[in-house]
Amino acid sequence: MAYAFSSLSQYYWQNDPFSSGINQKPRERDYDEDEEDFMGIEGKTLLCFCAGVLIICLICCARILHKVQDERSRSDEGQSNSKDPRNHTCSSCSKAEFNLTPNMKLILIFSAIFGATLCLETFVGHQVLRIKTRNEEEVKQLQLLESLEHLELDFWTSPSSPALPVDVRIPTNNIQAVKAFLESHGIKYSILIKDLQVVLDQEKQDMANTQQRERASSTFNYGTYHSLDDIYAELDHLAYEYSDIVCKFEIGRSYENRPLYVLKFSTGGTNRRAIWIDAGIHSREWVTQASAVWIAKKIASSYGQDPFITSLLNKMDIFLLTVTNPDGYVYTHTTNRMWRKTRSRNQGSLCIGVDPNRNWDAGFGGPGASNNPCSDSYHGPRANSEVEVQSVVNFIENHGNIQAFITLHSYSQLLMYPYGYKCTQPADYEELDALGRAAASSIQSLYGTTFTVGSICNTIYQASGGSIDWSYDYGIKYSFAFELRDTGRYGFLLPASQIIPTAQETWLGLEKIMEHVRDNPY
Repeated sequence: MAYAFSSLSQYYWQNDPFSSGINQKPRERDYDEDEEDFMGIEGKTLLCFCAGVLIICLICCARILHKVQDERSRSDEGQSNSKDPRNHTCSSCSKAEFNLTPNMKLILIFSAIFGATLCLETFVGHQVLRIKTRNEEEVKQLQLLESLEHLELDFWTSPSSPALPVDVRIPTNNIQAVKAFLESHGIKYSILIKDLQVVLDQEKQDMANTQQRERASSTFNYGTYHSLDDIYAELDHLAYEYSDIVCKFEIGRSYENRPLYVLKFSTGGTNRRAIWIDAGIHSREWVTQASAVWIAKKIASSYGQDPFITSLLNKMDIFLLTVTNPDGYVYTHTTNRMWRKTRSRNQGSLCIGVDPNRNWDAGFGGPGASNNPCSDSYHGPRANSEVEVQSVVNFIENHGNIQAFITLHSYSQLLMYPYGYKCTQPADYEELDALGRAAASSIQSLYGTTFTVGSICNTIYQASGGSIDWSYDYGIKYSFAFELRDTGRYGFLLPASQIIPTAQETWLGLEKIMEHVRDNPY
């Protein structure tokens, strides 16, 4: 079946010449019936279901076979002992019928392993290309390529301007076709990652090694990636160890009923001016969640010792949401490392999830967001449809005195302010731009990491339904989005060795922004 759909992609390329077919508008598709979407995007749901059915069938077959063997055994015994009533055993009470032999247990174990392996998304042979365009015409060709959904291309950075490189993950079956297309148009590219699965396997092994050391020492290593449970346990630890200034509370539940935990850093008082920071709204951007936990420790442990943090918390509160999209984050650990969206079900589609940073009520459904549930940029059925987004909105609105809204993303090393859904400058453009540049300078002062500063639309591309556009329109003047390391060498798979340096330099940028917010109430 997978081969059939692979052949379908090849058919498109073989029968649509580059000069004509590639320029055709993608056909409208019914996501209830379209087999391309069914197999290419969420087809593994069916395969996992089939694996489960297979395991159940094997269990039933094993029990039936065992019962037949048991009946034959009793029949043989009955023929020799039928005249002795003392040897009669009721078949319904036969204990052996409910036990599995070692061979049967082995079969079931292998079946379970098979099912788990089938459900795990692998990326063997997938490549990540870096494409550099020279003019607007080449950008348009890449945008057209991006629209061909049957190719299942994962654009890590979208084509928007000749000044910005484009990174794209390509499934194994479509690598040659995409390269042929690029070469036919004279578009230059290089290979960033030759085999994505090799990188993922190394990341997984590094995590396993670190977790072993952590278990032995009973300490939390801020320089590695962690599961959601480990992160939440560390939040509990921080709230306990620094209970004089830190408390943990829940602002809502995710689609799959996981808590959305916020840490509040405060020295007391009610409804004080506050700063909001969140991370991990896109689940595969692991360095953001990891940096947020480091930042939590930095704030908690520095009060009373660091003059800036002490001064800030004496006047303002900080609210930190370390994992904004917990369902997606868990899914990146258990099933698909490249998952970006939430895990909500979409009515009328087999495709799962919504892009939570296209779901806010700010130019909702406009340019830069997709109405295709199978797209990584799907905006959802309506603004705030995602419970994770609505929970943050409710908290911000109920608090009523949030002065800064800061969200952490990766990657590209950018520091951006509104707008994304339109390309006009915000009313506070001059102040936001100057503050962003000051923060970028602070970031660079530590390790020399350079950040590009500007509005979302003018820095990367037009993107509707974003969080900082909503917060700014809501009245939170100091609204910023960070895109952390790197600029594409590793992309979303930033080595764990770069977590702490990334968090340290990000903190310097946050510090500059928060200092300005502290000194400029409005």
